[in-house]
Amino acid sequence: MYGVVTRNEEELTWPEFDSTFYEVKSVSGRAEAPQPNAVNMVSCFADNAAARDSPDIVPVSETGERATREQPYFDWAHVCPSHEPYQQGLLETIEDCAEVNGDVRLDDVGFPRAEYCHCERCERAFGDSEFEDRFAWRASVIESFVRAARQRVPGRLYLTLYPDPYPDHLYRRTGIDVAALDCVDEFVVPIYDMAYSTTYWLEILASGFVDALTTPFSIELYAVNVDIDNLIAASEVAQAYAKDVFFGYDASTARATLRRLNADAREGKSHEP
Repeated sequence: MYGVVTRNEEELTWPEFDSTFYEVKSVSGRAEAPQPNAVNMVSCFADNAAARDSPDIVPVSETGERATREQPYFDWAHVCPSHEPYQQGLLETIEDCAEVNGDVRLDDVGFPRAEYCHCERCERAFGDSEFEDRFAWRASVIESFVRAARQRVPGRLYLTLYPDPYPDHLYRRTGIDVAALDCVDEFVVPIYDMAYSTTYWLEILASGFVDALTTPFSIELYAVNVDIDNLIAASEVAQAYAKDVFFGYDASTARATLRRLNADAREGKSHEP
């Protein structure tokens, strides 16, 4: 099955897509109304607007580096997952989405990187916790949030994963312990490239997630300004390993790709990964 990830309401009804994901809250902080004919997506702990307006909620490293997009290795600003008022706001947004459509996708869940967070709030919470290992404490924070979201989502709960299947990498980088998140129905792994001119690396990562996960997972491909032939090749590799394939943020290119795939199938052509 093939789906699309979009910010445009009108694209949700295009018949080529088996599933649709609508971005209700983006990393910019922009919020839109949930849509009944889509899986509504919520960017959780990535929020440029919130970080700009409330600097105290931004995660900091032990050396004082703030997790904002001004840093060379961050594309957006992050919010500390231990900030309870922000968490409550997210859960209210998730609940609003679930009232419109029972299926919800959580994006950008977790800590920014392994060295975060050492803000006063996290130092206090970790010190007061039962954990001696900081990574285990971080994982408990993320698990608690995801389980709270699960309680508000009556349908299918999707969770986006950083595209790193190597042992302990997700756990140490983001605080996500996939084995503990049995409340998640499906993971989504965005494996983005600007061209997909080669696909061997895509196959390596997809194969790694087959080994790393017991929960079903789908792969999301980037569709903006990507050559259709290359996107077809990438989608066929992804489909060989994942439950479904989703195309991100260019529904027109995604639609053209699926039309070509369907035309080739009718003509009896086959494409090998």
